[in-house]
Amino acid sequence: MTRLRKMMLDELERRNYSQTTRRAYLLGVEQFAKHFHCSPERLGLDHIRDYQVHLFRVKKLKPATVAVRLAALRFLFVAVLKRRWTVDETPYPKRPDTLPTVLSQDEVARLIDAALSPVHRAVLLTLYATGLRRAELTRLKVSDIDTERMVIHVLGGKGRKDRDVMLSPKLLDELRQYWRSLKQKPRTWLFPGGRWHGRTEQPMTDKVVWYACEQAGKRAGIDKPVHPHTLRHYAGSRTIPGELEYRWAKGPSMLRRSAFARGITRHSPGHKFWRKASSRSPGR
Repeated sequence: MTRLRKMMLDELERRNYSQTTRRAYLLGVEQFAKHFHCSPERLGLDHIRDYQVHLFRVKKLKPATVAVRLAALRFLFVAVLKRRWTVDETPYPKRPDTLPTVLSQDEVARLIDAALSPVHRAVLLTLYATGLRRAELTRLKVSDIDTERMVIHVLGGKGRKDRDVMLSPKLLDELRQYWRSLKQKPRTWLFPGGRWHGRTEQPMTDKVVWYACEQAGKRAGIDKPVHPHTLRHYAGSRTIPGELEYRWAKGPSMLRRSAFARGITRHSPGHKFWRKASSRSPGR
């Protein structure tokens, strides 16, 4: 480990950044240094601007990915190297505000039926029924399933925030069937890792969740891109009452963002957010 990498890792730990952010920032700085074959200490803002153009023009990266790379370099220059940084000189890329891909009910049913294994089926059903992010799903523990209150505790989700999501009776039955199918019963993680899911003390990796969605989509013959977040989008669309469907699809971007940000974790259509929004007609 180089001195600069250690300094950056220390600053990330001092600020209590998540492991995901640490990995993304360290990778971003590492790729920046490899591109110029030089230590970042000897590079400046002109190099960052050239690198940003390279990421778009040559690497064909998406604006969200480039924004993460810029955030990593900004952290390095400001927090570690104590250098000047202005957004005017190194602007973050503008992100297009597009609607997500949402599967139909028939496509979701075909997707789940096409799962490769009982484990993959349980993963897909959990994503579909709860709208969890893939990292949140892999970190679920057996103790997070609260059958008395019929909720799933999501601890340390995005932004280090805890929340509860609904546990439907159907999902609970499916999880119990999945549990009975396991040869080695995990004591900690709901979805254990390992090739045959036998490493009961290690959680499943994100790649397994991606693979489960990708393979099920191919086997089901779904032409749309299918990934873990696709089922999260579907979970968000399911929570929108019929009166709001038009506004969600055609209305202001703020309403679309609110629908996904709040609707996924607050599944009840009777929540005050829905009552307040649905009290106005779609055309207003």
